[in-house]
Amino acid sequence: MSVHETARAHMIESQLRPNRVTDDRLIGAFGQLRRELFVPEHLRGVAYVDEDLPLGKGRYLMQPMVLARLLQVAAVNPKETVLVVGAGVGYEAALLSLLARSVIALEDNAELARFGRSALVEHGIATASYVEAALPAGHRQRAPYDVILFGGAVAEVPQEISSQLGEGGRMVAVLRPGAGVGRATVMLRTGGVLAQRVIFDATTPLLPGFVPKPAFVF
Repeated sequence: MSVHETARAHMIESQLRPNRVTDDRLIGAFGQLRRELFVPEHLRGVAYVDEDLPLGKGRYLMQPMVLARLLQVAAVNPKETVLVVGAGVGYEAALLSLLARSVIALEDNAELARFGRSALVEHGIATASYVEAALPAGHRQRAPYDVILFGGAVAEVPQEISSQLGEGGRMVAVLRPGAGVGRATVMLRTGGVLAQRVIFDATTPLLPGFVPKPAFVF
């Protein structure tokens, strides 16, 4: 076993399984992907650590345990279409491509998108495709989506994005409307109504462009 293969197995056994990640398809997807290929060279040695990895310009690769629990509650099936908002280096989109029919990786940073496309090619993944555009607008051309995932914490979900979630769809995000810890949350659309449920606390960093609006002071 290579160093990275050992680290990947350790991530699954010490980070995912002990934190109530039990879905076999999901664990299989984490085991299949070479996470080290989704980070810059200087981070490859720590690609599997139990924390958010800094990618520069305020962007992070989400902690594996937080991502796994978000994806588990999203319960993605092989016929579904997914939107990843803030896809960054493409790791979340790659995981989802192993679980869903097709994935749109929405990203506004050309450098991260280029990196992500390369990692997808190395894995032979053809069902995830990058769209380079402003994140808060989502990607209406391919809506409605069965699942929407945010690749970082958000103060709130823009109405434009939530309107792109189809009936019976699940949107998962870490919500951080103010200072303090975020709340990993699942939002379910039923009969046109979006209901939300908090799953666990998470310290996921905010996605640039989705930070809390400054309070108005008289």
